[in-house]
Amino acid sequence: MRKSLLAASILALSVVVAPACASKKFVRTEVGNVNSKVDTLTGTVEETQERTRRNEERIGVVDEKAEAAGRSATSARAAADAAAAAAKDVDGKVVTVNNRVTAVEAASRRLIYEVTLSEDQGNFAFNKTDLPDAAKARLDQMVTDLKADPKGVFIEIEGHTDNVGGTDINERIGLERAEAVKRYLYEQHQVPLHKINVISYGEDKPVAPNNTRDGRAQNRRVVVKVLS
Repeated sequence: MRKSLLAASILALSVVVAPACASKKFVRTEVGNVNSKVDTLTGTVEETQERTRRNEERIGVVDEKAEAAGRSATSARAAADAAAAAAKDVDGKVVTVNNRVTAVEAASRRLIYEVTLSEDQGNFAFNKTDLPDAAKARLDQMVTDLKADPKGVFIEIEGHTDNVGGTDINERIGLERAEAVKRYLYEQHQVPLHKINVISYGEDKPVAPNNTRDGRAQNRRVVVKVLS
């Protein structure tokens, strides 16, 4: 009887212990699997962190280059602005100098001879720009007088018209009349072109009223001024 009870007890204990042993083995296996997964995830996280660190370094380098490029661009713009300002300042000074030179030249010139070629004296007719023979004769005499008394001279030729017609047309006619005189002096008498200045005043500077025929004839003229 005692042996039967002992056998029964051992059998019961085996039944109880066997599942317990199986559960511990299962737990160990599962824990091992979890640890492997944790190790794998830890490695992945570390790799991700390393890639993030490298990317941050690259981004930092790019940012530094961008900032340097921005500073260079700002410096270049500042240099360009400074150069433009300097060029503008130089241009202004050149204009000032040129104006002073022109003023000095104008002040130093003295009118020594003047010839007026107008229609009332048998020269330019209404709406005509061709140089009449009478005007050529007066120019020839002027050059003869200048050669008899040679000096360093400068010639200004002014073209004028009456007020008949449009302003633009009159300015063009005045210029063409002045150019005809200039061309004659150069071709016939070899007066250097750099010694001749031509300008048209059109109808802006009348010497007589334009409401009469005689007045308009006087206003249609070319004035040749010889300056020393």
